Amino acid sequence: MKGYVSIIVLFLTWLFVSSTGSPAKDLGVFGAVYGIAEKDALTEIEEKAARADLKRMVNKDELTKKLKHYTPEDLKAVKDLPAAKKERTFLVDMTYTLEEDIADDRGNVVYRKGYTFNPLDYVVYPRSLVILNGAKREQVVWFMASPFNRDLSVKVLITDGSYAEISKVLKRPVFYASQAVIGVFQIRALPSVVWQKGRLMEVREIAVKVKNSP
Repeated sequence: MKGYVSIIVLFLTWLFVSSTGSPAKDLGVFGAVYGIAEKDALTEIEEKAARADLKRMVNKDELTKKLKHYTPEDLKAVKDLPAAKKERTFLVDMTYTLEEDIADDRGNVVYRKGYTFNPLDYVVYPRSLVILNGAKREQVVWFMASPFNRDLSVKVLITDGSYAEISKVLKRPVFYASQAVIGVFQIRALPSVVWQKGRLMEVREIAVKVKNSP
């Protein structure tokens, strides 16, 4: 269960967790507990913090540069996906059979080994995903001219290229594709469009023409 169920969890997280965060949860107390520092000590710390030169401690330009050029580690495994040679559509069945029991925090078995389920029986994903190689100009140009670009419910994922630069070009949010997403939707060529079709996910590979330079 460890491999595929992890992907199922990621998939469900992808559906419901917004990029702005999630509600806080009280997880209790872990480790040693210490009393509150004396007032004089707190005052000294506050005074030192006030005197600190934050500009020298944090290089804002360097931090901005790192964020702009940040790429996830697992992107290396998917950045070399080939361009689609022809139009192809196929369906992905999300159904899975548990290989071991799943218990709650009290040890009570909630789902037994052998239980078969399809997460799409419980959720509806209203968005479409467009996955492309952001380092390939022809794929970015294709998206800009496609009806997907005019649909704000479409989520754009890239396997290569700078998300900051492509976001600026497309004038919309762009996200990096993860190895888990590529795997669960069986993406083999780019661009690919993914959407829910009943109890299945449909994947459509788009063949983009490459214009030869003069």
